[in-house]
Amino acid sequence: MAETFTRGTGRRKNAVARVRIQAGEGRITVNNKEILAFLGRKVLELAANAPLRVTSTQRKFDVSVKVAGGGTSGQAGAIAHGIARALIGYDPDYRPALKKAGLLTRDARMKERKKYGLKRARKAPQYTKR
Repeated sequence: MAETFTRGTGRRKNAVARVRIQAGEGRITVNNKEILAFLGRKVLELAANAPLRVTSTQRKFDVSVKVAGGGTSGQAGAIAHGIARALIGYDPDYRPALKKAGLLTRDARMKERKKYGLKRARKAPQYTKR
């Protein structure tokens, strides 16, 4: 008999997180590492755990995540988004709390592309009068 789990996909900047949650005692692994060891900063770990804190389910689920692309900040946001979506798949009653906390909205902000003639997206070369 296969174990029962719920999936959720989260995205932020260029990061994509594939999340699986199942009943357990609160272990979170990201790419087969402990979450803090993977993300490296406590602030990012707290950001990634936000959906579990909002729904008071930190000790109720084991979370397994495969994340790729982007940097650590984007990956933490993608993990949070994926966990929130997986929680709704598990129990739709979590939706109002997650929605109120803003954890279901995909953050659409991306890095702006560099334009020709400029040094970065908007920074222009120094003006010379003569």
